[in-house]
Amino acid sequence: MQQPRSARRTATRAALGALATAATACLVLVAAPGWAHVEIDPGSATQGEEAALSFRVPNESDSASTTRVQVYLPTDHPLAEASVRPHPGWHTTVQTRKLAQPLTTDDGEVTEAVTPVTWTADSPGDALKPGQYDDFDLAVGPLPEVSSLTFKTLQTYSDGTVVRWIDPPAAEGQPEPEHPAPTLTLVPASDEDAASHATADTGDDEGDDEGDDGDGTSTAALVLSIVAVVLGAGALGVALRRRRT
Repeated sequence: MQQPRSARRTATRAALGALATAATACLVLVAAPGWAHVEIDPGSATQGEEAALSFRVPNESDSASTTRVQVYLPTDHPLAEASVRPHPGWHTTVQTRKLAQPLTTDDGEVTEAVTPVTWTADSPGDALKPGQYDDFDLAVGPLPEVSSLTFKTLQTYSDGTVVRWIDPPAAEGQPEPEHPAPTLTLVPASDEDAASHATADTGDDEGDDEGDDGDGTSTAALVLSIVAVVLGAGALGVALRRRRT
């Protein structure tokens, strides 16, 4: 027996509403991990070069504001240079320590290294509110010839809570720690040079590549057209069967 048109509309709206709710929930679940930790942007840099790094700090508290952020530069591979970008509404304190073994740079011998850098909100109104995030910027270098650098970070809230982002990265196949320290991946300069040369070498074949891409695009378009026709025919058949019933 055919349902009244109003009933069918109600059912359709309910189904669409449920689908939208489910899609929103999926987006929240997918997006949540990206906001869960203090991270470095960009996540990788080149060995031997300088790098501008942003430490992205989310406020995970429901009621307290973030009032202080402390980033500890690595002590196992000290960085000869570190400068801080001014952060409106926050004042910065930079501390240095004496190196057991001086670093040799192009500008001479370096006997002290920066660690830590502390950002403190000037007033409660300048603090990082719940549901917000902010970037705290450093320029460091030259980067050592190692695979990665870890920057332990402390995040202090207005209620006195201190979140210690100091856990080492998890080994492959192991679960991620609760409070991982921000980690910067370092890539050898030779790898980047090889990639640049490879890109340059393919320039002579650009015409051939464009031809191949054109054929691939045409084939993909044809397949999508066939799929669309099949799906359209199926939907029409379902609609006709419903009208008959």
